[in-house]
Amino acid sequence: MSRQFRTSTSSTRNYASGSATASRPNRSGSSDFSSSSSSSSQRGGQRRRPNRSPGSSGAGHSRSPAPSPAATVFTPTPFVEAASFAELGLPTAIVERLAYEGIIKPFPIQSATVADALAGRDVLGRAQTGSGKTLAFGLPMLARLARRPPAPYRPLGLVLVPTRELAMQVVDALAPIARGVGVDVLLVAGGLPIGKQMNALQRGVHIVVATPGRLTDLVDRGAARLDAVEVVVLDEADRMADMGFLPVVTAFLLDCPNDGQRLLFSATLDRDVDVLVHRHMHDPVVRSISPTTASVESMSHHVLVVSADDKADVTAHVANREGRSILFVRTKHGADRMAKALRTRGVLAASLHGDKTQSARTKVLDQFRDGTVPVLVATDVAARGIHVDDVGLVLHVDPPASSKDYLHRSGRTARAGGSGTVVMLALPQQRREVDDIIRDAGVRAEQTVISAKTDVLSGITGARVPSGIPVNEPSGPRESSRRPGRGRSPGGRNPRTPVGSAGRGRRTSGSGYRSA
Repeated sequence: MSRQFRTSTSSTRNYASGSATASRPNRSGSSDFSSSSSSSSQRGGQRRRPNRSPGSSGAGHSRSPAPSPAATVFTPTPFVEAASFAELGLPTAIVERLAYEGIIKPFPIQSATVADALAGRDVLGRAQTGSGKTLAFGLPMLARLARRPPAPYRPLGLVLVPTRELAMQVVDALAPIARGVGVDVLLVAGGLPIGKQMNALQRGVHIVVATPGRLTDLVDRGAARLDAVEVVVLDEADRMADMGFLPVVTAFLLDCPNDGQRLLFSATLDRDVDVLVHRHMHDPVVRSISPTTASVESMSHHVLVVSADDKADVTAHVANREGRSILFVRTKHGADRMAKALRTRGVLAASLHGDKTQSARTKVLDQFRDGTVPVLVATDVAARGIHVDDVGLVLHVDPPASSKDYLHRSGRTARAGGSGTVVMLALPQQRREVDDIIRDAGVRAEQTVISAKTDVLSGITGARVPSGIPVNEPSGPRESSRRPGRGRSPGGRNPRTPVGSAGRGRRTSGSGYRSA
């Protein structure tokens, strides 16, 4: 039998008074952080995380989560779009800071979720990337934690994201608003100096935006303790599940106070996300501003059937179109080879994948954003970290592994109300596989047999014949064998400032991404 989550006024919490009219069942005993010795709070103190499976309750926690049902029906509740942020109940200081940043009217996902989050409700939000989810969860968190002094090692808010690039994007979006209301935001991700992150935690920060791997390192060292976290946000929870982070995310949630607020945002609400909802959310209000399938109104989808002999030429012609384009391949080495082959043909392209150093990845994204490099060749792992507006075309050079990956890749275009074209190349023997992906993704795609010499290719994609004159990749951080995060970049300073002490006026990060 399926379960349905609906809005219930009886469970609204009153956080302003510090009480809750309805809260999660209390666990008996203290959390494993509070029961640890005082010496574990000192920086550098060694502390091993409990080896918890997703189904275990952990030391000191008496509640055992019930088994997940076979299927859950998440029933979104209706909402009215707000004309301004003030209508959502946000404090005047935040509304004024938003106006100063040029952010006046809420996006639909913000209208749908901010008021419930401000009221202390657990919120389950479904929205595609580029829809404004960052401020949807970030603004209520800033309103709740503003002007409150955090304790050393104990952040008050935690945002978990799957990738470093997404963590940076979240920090960049929140930092200008946080700075205006006295909230410190700390970026915690691999590839950045861990010592600076430990120092910031020792001083005390309000909000930590973290990837699971680096946060695990900090917790194991005793530099981060989660027993004071009041709000936990899981951003792009479906992607974290796909990447195998579900066990460690579950452990983090068990480390946080049981009666804290949970905000979960995801493009899809499938079985893995279902597990998190049932075990760690209390009577969540469900808001959805888009279907789980890609929008046919904002994207045009095409499948181009090409021969193996023509595939390289078709790819180069499409990549040479005017405007920003993202090409997706399955492997890291394939991304490097593709970018190099395109540059040899006269198409300025750069690759993005997990084997690049953090400074190199940041540089590539900045160059793509400012138009210096118009073509980005990326892997699936990097897909969720690409948050750049005005991407006109996504080209699936290699078909994705699943319909979910297709939607994740395709979501790099048609962002923030824009439109875009999504094209997937398919060899004749891949047509059945591609048909299954398109059907499961719930989109309508025109299928055309094509070669590089046909005019229809230009009509669909804006393809142009490359010059054939090799071009060089723009200069950036030199790759080396050193471990990421060690040493200094050219110019004498770290390529990014991981310590986002926004309340103290220090620069949080340098990517320049903007997100509503």
